Amino acid sequence: MPTYAHDTAPTQFVEAGGIRFGYRRFGGLGGSERTPLVFFQHFMGNLDDHDPAISDAFAADREVILFNNTGVASTSGVVPETVEEMASDAAVFIEALGLTTVDLVGHSMGGLVAQQLAIQRPDLVRRVVLVGTGPRGGERIGQMSPTTAGLFAKKYPRQQDMWLPILFAPTPTSQKLGREYVDRIVARADRDAPFSEQSVLAQRTAIGAYGAAKDPAYRNLQTLTAPVLVVNGTDDIIIPTVNSYILQQFLPNAQLLLYPDANHGAHFQYPERFVKHARLFLDEQ
Repeated sequence: MPTYAHDTAPTQFVEAGGIRFGYRRFGGLGGSERTPLVFFQHFMGNLDDHDPAISDAFAADREVILFNNTGVASTSGVVPETVEEMASDAAVFIEALGLTTVDLVGHSMGGLVAQQLAIQRPDLVRRVVLVGTGPRGGERIGQMSPTTAGLFAKKYPRQQDMWLPILFAPTPTSQKLGREYVDRIVARADRDAPFSEQSVLAQRTAIGAYGAAKDPAYRNLQTLTAPVLVVNGTDDIIIPTVNSYILQQFLPNAQLLLYPDANHGAHFQYPERFVKHARLFLDEQ
């Protein structure tokens, strides 16, 4: 059986629910009994935007699954305009792989979808790690300032450098670690398909609708009974850090970690620290 890593795992496809899902699956060799770990991607991200420093570290002792949800990059179909539909499609994908129990890591928009999946399908989800994200109806979710929103449209000689002001703090240390992250995600030779304009517009609509569904009591979080680890930077400019506090306060079983001098991609800035902390959480029984 071949041994794959983040940069060598082939892009595979599985068809379910009329959708051809693109995914990469690696790690978990040697009969690991740890629960498979499924990663949920951020806005405007595809398979190549996951951090190999994180996924390869987890893959040393558990199976890692990266996937494009409906309509994103190499996956067929049309991107849904609600987070709830995205979560339903993710469940279809996970079950198409023959999995009955999974752990989730969701970043940003992926964190919205991951928590929604845990609410809709508690039978499928064991534990959840939420990074740089917030609850339904959270503070300023989908309401970025024009300056911040404009960061997603800027053009660069190396387009992946767009993530430096979006995911990392403006300090020299954070930007240096951000450039290391970008170097890691561009290293793979065979690239995923690009995201489409339809996917961008639909994802924006879904995020906006999720943020607009206000409920000061956050009653939907009470139905997410799986243990949750919430991680963020001290100054998230995309989904404000206060949303991480809200998640920890209103979820029945959640703990919170904040990383210093960090923005929306705190786990990319401190991959070794993040994997260490997340492993401690995921390995609890």
